[in-house]
Amino acid sequence: MGIREQQEEWEAGWLAPGASLSAASRGRQRPETPCPIRTEFQRDRDRIVHCKAFRRLKHKTQVFIAPEGDHFRTRLTHTLEVAQIARTIARALRLNEDLTEAIALGHDLGHTPFGHAGEEALNAVYPPGFRHHEQSLRVVEVLEDLNLTWEVRDGILCHTGPQEPQTLEGQIVRLADRIAYINHDIDDALRGGVLRATDLPADCLAVLGWDHRSRINTMVSDVVDQGTAGGIRMSAAVQQATDALRAFLFERVYIGSLAKAEEGKARELVKSLYRYYVEHPEEIPARAGAAEDDAARRAVDYIAGMTDTYAVNRYMALYVPGPFPLRD
Repeated sequence: MGIREQQEEWEAGWLAPGASLSAASRGRQRPETPCPIRTEFQRDRDRIVHCKAFRRLKHKTQVFIAPEGDHFRTRLTHTLEVAQIARTIARALRLNEDLTEAIALGHDLGHTPFGHAGEEALNAVYPPGFRHHEQSLRVVEVLEDLNLTWEVRDGILCHTGPQEPQTLEGQIVRLADRIAYINHDIDDALRGGVLRATDLPADCLAVLGWDHRSRINTMVSDVVDQGTAGGIRMSAAVQQATDALRAFLFERVYIGSLAKAEEGKARELVKSLYRYYVEHPEEIPARAGAAEDDAARRAVDYIAGMTDTYAVNRYMALYVPGPFPLRD
């Protein structure tokens, strides 16, 4: 029995009922010879970590655009925090940790520069609309052609939006995403002076905890305590407090705060880039999209893949005049 087969046997004997077994995956879009060492979901995790879109996440906005400080979250550190929380829950519930990690690491691969401001801008100008979870699936299926398993692709597509993931592991990531961003966005808002500790709603903190560590521990422990019957969920009390804290963040941080002061500029920048590249598709690099797609689709793929800095640099090159090169 090889290394992969031993791991598959361990999964079958240890994981809880309802867990996704690597050996029982619904497969890939194109069949592949199994790896002698890694299970199918381990293989997917590794492909995501090594892809170009994953590396670009380190220079994409989470909440604060171009923050002056080393400790504010980026889209990459958000992804890593989601993966950590999701793995903790999956291990405690005896679900497939490898599948959970793969979904978590891939869930935001399609996010735009400038966070949700960039997403809103592309959604406004691209006629079919733009949603980052759909773009994340497009990244792994088309733009980077990772040929991932059905379970990972389902979890990536359904980590947000109206559809629930069809695996318990995907449901974990969907909830871990919210746990992560609620807590780290509070931390960043406090660090950035957008909030003071005394601003946080006391009724929520009385349920969830009075500091960052306690709140995450309460939410994660509560999800684990609920088990897997009926899906991955929080208890009513913790869910209510979590929802109220999220609503508070929308009111005080996500909409109209100092953290969002530059978002209008970011939206206009993204829209300008879109209009330019639709009119000049020959300037879109061949690697940026599928050759058979129309100019609008290729422009969206190119812009969505940009980091914040790259998008600003492209805008500057296209719309801001530079100095005339003088000769001696």
